[in-house]
Amino acid sequence: MARLDGKVALVTGGTAGIGAAAVRRLSADGAKVVFTGSNAAAAEAVSQETGAHFQAHDVTDEAAWPALMQTIAERFGRLDIAFANAGIEVGDGSIETIGLAAWNRIMAVNVTGTMLTCQHAIAAMKANPGGSGGSIIINSSINGLVGLPANIAYTTSKGAVRLLAKSVAVHCARTKTNIRCNSIHPGIIDTPIIRRAVADTTDPEASLAYLGNISPLGRLGQVEEVAALVSFLASEDSSLINGAELVADGGTTAGLVGV
Repeated sequence: MARLDGKVALVTGGTAGIGAAAVRRLSADGAKVVFTGSNAAAAEAVSQETGAHFQAHDVTDEAAWPALMQTIAERFGRLDIAFANAGIEVGDGSIETIGLAAWNRIMAVNVTGTMLTCQHAIAAMKANPGGSGGSIIINSSINGLVGLPANIAYTTSKGAVRLLAKSVAVHCARTKTNIRCNSIHPGIIDTPIIRRAVADTTDPEASLAYLGNISPLGRLGQVEEVAALVSFLASEDSSLINGAELVADGGTTAGLVGV
């Protein structure tokens, strides 16, 4: 029996990268999965592979959230897992170069979108047949722990959702909802975004090697490794883990190396 049998999961930003890997892993572990995003063509491929249900959705659109949650309730009758994964860093810059429009958009998706995911997930989880309960996982970053000089909005947003997870965790524990909330902090992961960025450099092979060597393990992380952590936090195997920040970076933030 798969460890997520009988559970229903929501994954935001689930059409590519870590999000798509989470849809695959949660489905493989027995969960019924609903995932969101805006890339319909990519979503179709993920749905065909996993059997997961896709719904086009913008996490920042407050008015669109009730329809998404109604779809989950009507299709599956409950919600047990929410992976708040949707995030962007388009248009980011340093403190001296960031434009207000880019700042506001990154904050809207990465922070407000994550807050709305938690808010609506909690309401659904409290209404579960058989009693309130569930697990919320927020995708932060190692840049929620250490700063990037040229990506101030992304860094700030990922630090914000790190503490959002703790506030949600403590609130849900104190109100006896049986809902847990944790944040995950991936390092540099081999995603399509990273591959495109590397391809645009003057020496892609050297750039890829440089990124891999940032981690003491000497390689990029794989999306499947992050998805495995999501599945663990979604399961009862992590029942005592609440309000935690789990780092998956191959030791990158553990300390100085080569000094």
